[in-house]
Amino acid sequence: MIYSMTGYGKSVLQLPTKKITIEIKSLNSKNLDLNARMPSIYREKELAIRKLLADKLVRGKVDFSIYVEATAEDTSTQLNTPVVKQYMDQLKDIVEGDELELMRMAVKFPDALNTVREEIDEDEWKAIQTEINNATKDLIDHRLDEGKVLEADFKERIIAIRALLEKVIEIDPERVEAVRERLLKGVEELREKYDENRFEQELVYYIEKFDITEEKVRLENHLNYFTESINSEDSNGKKLGFIGQEIGREINTIGSKSNYAPMQQLVVQMKDELEKIKEQLLNVL
Repeated sequence: MIYSMTGYGKSVLQLPTKKITIEIKSLNSKNLDLNARMPSIYREKELAIRKLLADKLVRGKVDFSIYVEATAEDTSTQLNTPVVKQYMDQLKDIVEGDELELMRMAVKFPDALNTVREEIDEDEWKAIQTEINNATKDLIDHRLDEGKVLEADFKERIIAIRALLEKVIEIDPERVEAVRERLLKGVEELREKYDENRFEQELVYYIEKFDITEEKVRLENHLNYFTESINSEDSNGKKLGFIGQEIGREINTIGSKSNYAPMQQLVVQMKDELEKIKEQLLNVL
């Protein structure tokens, strides 16, 4: 089972005087990169929110937002009556107008309105915590759905690489014979006599130097390990990335040792499949 780092979660809390919307978006990142946006009233809870998200989301570029929409009369802003009266008295000396007109001008001046700092209610905070958990679960479910798509793609490409490896194994005897014929032709073109026994010894040495038996076995093992890791309970993109590097190392070695065009073509196809796996691994948690 694997999880994608890409996901989206949302939850809405309706309170008597306001509606609170919580959104969490996640993209791929090597580590946890958390950006939190919220009204100032909730800033004192930011560390608790960050810890909660870090424990559950582990990795990714995470954008967390709390939006508040007032659904009843907002009483947090009050008229600063003494200041407004002073402004009106001063305005009477320089402009003409009735009381209503003077008051309209006065309330636009600095300090005419007092904003009362709200204190977060603990019951409200508990309700918000519940909704944060709901939004986080929503995002994790989204990550799992995305992970299933990635998992299917990985398995398909691993099967493709395994099939190409089977073709490599199948044509390996042809490769050995082609190398032998090429060397023999080269010697004959020299138009000199040669010791056949000596030639065979040199040929064996040459073939052993370019033998790919170990690489074929190791590549098969790495492919099996990759599949086992995908099917495990934990989602570990870094581990899969390391296995992918080992797969690439064996494929590259087979390519450098092959010295045979048909086999090199198969190696190029394996590299293409592996490159697509590596691109998608960047999204795995």
